[in-house]
Amino acid sequence: MLDTKIYTLSELSSLVEEAIMECMPETYLVQAEIASLSEKGGHLYLDLVEKADRGLMAARMRATCWQSRWAMLRAYFEQETGMRLQAGMQVLVEVEVQYHAVYGLSLSIINIDPRYTLGDLARQRQETIRQLTDDGVMDMQRAMPLPTLVRRVAVISSGEAAGYGDFAHQLADSPYRFTTSLFPATMQGERAEQSILAALDAVYAQLEDFDALVIIRGGGATTDLSCFDQYALCAHCAQFPLPILTGIGHTRDVSVLDMVAHMALKTPTAVAAWLIERMDAQSKRIDDLLHRLAQTATRQVLIRQHRVELLEQRLAACSPERIYRMGYSLLTSQGKVVRSIHDVEVGQSLITHLQDGEIESKVTRC
Repeated sequence: MLDTKIYTLSELSSLVEEAIMECMPETYLVQAEIASLSEKGGHLYLDLVEKADRGLMAARMRATCWQSRWAMLRAYFEQETGMRLQAGMQVLVEVEVQYHAVYGLSLSIINIDPRYTLGDLARQRQETIRQLTDDGVMDMQRAMPLPTLVRRVAVISSGEAAGYGDFAHQLADSPYRFTTSLFPATMQGERAEQSILAALDAVYAQLEDFDALVIIRGGGATTDLSCFDQYALCAHCAQFPLPILTGIGHTRDVSVLDMVAHMALKTPTAVAAWLIERMDAQSKRIDDLLHRLAQTATRQVLIRQHRVELLEQRLAACSPERIYRMGYSLLTSQGKVVRSIHDVEVGQSLITHLQDGEIESKVTRC
């Protein structure tokens, strides 16, 4: 039978509130995706969603973690996961269902389980690795040859990051002339992946200007690294036509981006040190080659000098002076050597060349 009583809106809201409190007095474990979140006055406000097939929305609810709980839960979550809560993250939360006459239905967060989030991230990470392996691109970067001299370096980083400053100063203070070009990008949070992809496209447009690409991030508090496990970013980097060096500045598990890069180092300064050490090695190699070249030139000079000495000895053995000393003489007439009696005539002048002088004579009989 239709209730003919007329309710005010607040009275009806009170009935709804009482019904919810009576029917749902307990706390509930809910798994959901964070669609958006914000902090205000020390409180955390979230939109939690569940997505159906093809990205369609299956459910959406507001949730709040009040300041008295959020300060403790945030510290615990970040300590256990090494990251901050952010949009797109899967979470398992313990909630109370609440209804407010003005703000409507919402969830009050009592607890957040970091193990669930870590498990989901690990699952996504393994899926990324599996897909990259199936695509055949996991080892493409490592198979790419690195130029002998890496001097022209493209850098993807936040321009304000302390890690980038340390990297640039370390190269500038080295004895080598490096040139670096910064392509700024957001290196953490929900916009990081798209921002880095845009920076990669910008580097690609100037590909011929660089010997290698460096992707670095470091300094500051513990922050989210999950973007470096995302398939789109890792696949793009794996197939990038420049060798990629990473220095993401983390101490936990190696990211998938590290796994596909040509060379992965822990920090931005470690990348700079590696580049300088490589130049040191090439410089030493050039010095060694110059030393070997100098030694080879010296040996060639000595060999040629010895050949000259042998030739001089052979020439000396055949010289007229040696022949003269042996008692032989040389007969010439009018500047020509006389080899036969048919070369002269009676009355012709002759010169006999001896060791210590010449004798002039005339032919009286042939």
